Amino acid sequence: MQTDQSLEVVALGGLGEFGMHMMAFRCEESIIVVDAGIMFPDEELLGIDIIVPDISYLLERKSEVKAIFLTHGHEDHIGALPFILPYLNVPVYGSTFTMALVKGKLEQHGVLEEAHLHTVKAKDKISVGCFTVEFFQVTHSIVDAFALAIKTPIGNVIHTGDFKIDPTPMDGKKFDLHTLAAYGDQGVLALFSDSTNAEHAGYTPSERSVNDRFESIFRTSKGRIILSCFTSSIPRLQLVVDQAKQYGRVVSFLGHRMVENTDTAEELGFLKVPQGLIIRSKEIRNYPREKVCVVAGGCQGEPMSALSRLALDDHKDFKIDAGDTVVLSARHIPGNERAIGRMMDHFYRRRADIYYADGSQPPVHVSGHASEEELKLVVSLVKPRYFIPIHGTYRQLQRHAKLVAKTTVVQEKIIVAETGDILRFGPAGAEIVGKAPVGRVLIDEGSLEEVGEVVIRDRKHISEDGIILPIIAINKQSGMIEIPPEIVFRGVAFAEEDRLLKESRQMLFDTVNNATAEERGDWTVIKEKIRKDLKKFFYKQTAKRPFILPVILEI
Repeated sequence: MQTDQSLEVVALGGLGEFGMHMMAFRCEESIIVVDAGIMFPDEELLGIDIIVPDISYLLERKSEVKAIFLTHGHEDHIGALPFILPYLNVPVYGSTFTMALVKGKLEQHGVLEEAHLHTVKAKDKISVGCFTVEFFQVTHSIVDAFALAIKTPIGNVIHTGDFKIDPTPMDGKKFDLHTLAAYGDQGVLALFSDSTNAEHAGYTPSERSVNDRFESIFRTSKGRIILSCFTSSIPRLQLVVDQAKQYGRVVSFLGHRMVENTDTAEELGFLKVPQGLIIRSKEIRNYPREKVCVVAGGCQGEPMSALSRLALDDHKDFKIDAGDTVVLSARHIPGNERAIGRMMDHFYRRRADIYYADGSQPPVHVSGHASEEELKLVVSLVKPRYFIPIHGTYRQLQRHAKLVAKTTVVQEKIIVAETGDILRFGPAGAEIVGKAPVGRVLIDEGSLEEVGEVVIRDRKHISEDGIILPIIAINKQSGMIEIPPEIVFRGVAFAEEDRLLKESRQMLFDTVNNATAEERGDWTVIKEKIRKDLKKFFYKQTAKRPFILPVILEI
């Protein structure tokens, strides 16, 4: 049983795993939550778009939950809000850019009107329950990122969020080391610190270090430049805009989220774009190739993204020509390596010049996370009684813990916790005292269906709408259909089954035949095209969403 003079901390996601960051702090029957992020699924999770934290721990204590505080606007820190706020409609606090991204996300899911959103500035202090939370500036790969100083009845807690210590940030807003050190002088009970780059020695380079490589690429490229980075990387996009202006190129943003985020950033003053520099994608063909820079979403090889469509000559407005330059200015999120590799192969087949994060100098991408020396600097300034590494795989948490142990500045204990561990700070010290109910909720964004297990989701889906197996035999060498495609229905009851079977077969035949030979040779892409086309067809005809599992037979 918790006493008034203790602090309970539970990570509902993000410790020992990549993404889905969410942490609850509880004292005196008050709970605040830091971040509410998503995780992206592995390839095996068919039909799953995103994964969000299980919030059973919070729902069991719903009356105690007072507020959600956001450190910054990356998906792995805000993406779960549309699925959480309908159950926990508490005030949400975050920076200007973070809240702009949140508003767009909540509006998209139809839950904005009921939300209580509050914009804060650096040095603002918010008091809720037994907590007072102060926001202070950190540098990261996204603008407007904060760390949190959380005052509790038993001591101060620092939550770094994601950070690096960039001495020359693009927006001029440096990491507020003075505030960090001031809390260290006052005394800090616990430091929760980002571990993503704990395995990297030295310092993480400044965002501006990418500019030298960008300048070289813009100066020497003879064709179009097609660049891709994370859509929220506004400092990186500012570098692209500046180089485009310097070398006389117009810029076209491709992809819904890329356009949405850049419009928001420009409107709020975080992205400064000269008048007349931006053109629409359909205007690209009106300009000489050497005068165009395209910035496309899809740097992780997502099958139907703008960049993947360009790689397969499947974009409506222009195609990649020999001599064009493709720049992947982003890290590979674990699990996406194969998809990114396949996409790069397609660009190479088009004789494009490709630049990516291959270790060459100067780099086309730098991390937004602190390396070893920065991590040591932060813990040295804070001098906490307890240190808890957060944000990363278990390996990264352990590496961070060992790194900090060498500094000898932690006064009492280093604790490596995992998602679900209940960490209690009290008069007797700090220790892990139990396990909270945690897990993953799998989301199909098409239907917003939430499920706890893939099997449960699939069984429910199939029991309601059935399953359809389109079977296609494709010659691997020619990319041609060898025999007429077949479609197998199971557990579906259509009034006009014969007509639907005939029309869906024809649609399947058209989808495969209209695809390029490269698309037909890339099973991931052709399966996704088949699944999407049939999903639209059956929903339009029957208002049902049968589970569609394409089967490719390689002949």
